[in-house]
Amino acid sequence: MTAFEPYATPEDRLRALAGGHASLLETLARVQVEALERSGLDQETYLLIRLAALVAADAAPVSYHAHLGAAGLSPAKILAALVAIAPVVGSARVLSAASKLALAGLVPTDPHRITRSG
Repeated sequence: MTAFEPYATPEDRLRALAGGHASLLETLARVQVEALERSGLDQETYLLIRLAALVAADAAPVSYHAHLGAAGLSPAKILAALVAIAPVVGSARVLSAASKLALAGLVPTDPHRITRSG
């Protein structure tokens, strides 16, 4: 049984994928584990490379969550990676990635930060 079988139509499948449905994310996680093993890299290096690829692709928050969600990269490591790739991908992509990482729940947000409305 594949992760897509419970969804009757392509529209249902897309909604589930966009919503980060657990069974679909589990399938992606299995693919990631296999890719990590095949890469021969240690987990942290592998995840930092994936982070850089997501930033370069201007990925959506759900992609950050799907590819890095349970990884446990520290905010310091994420920041270091963003600083390292900024000259290559540009500040706009790095700022976009930082906000998307926060939306994905992968970096802490400052509760005292001034919002646009306040």
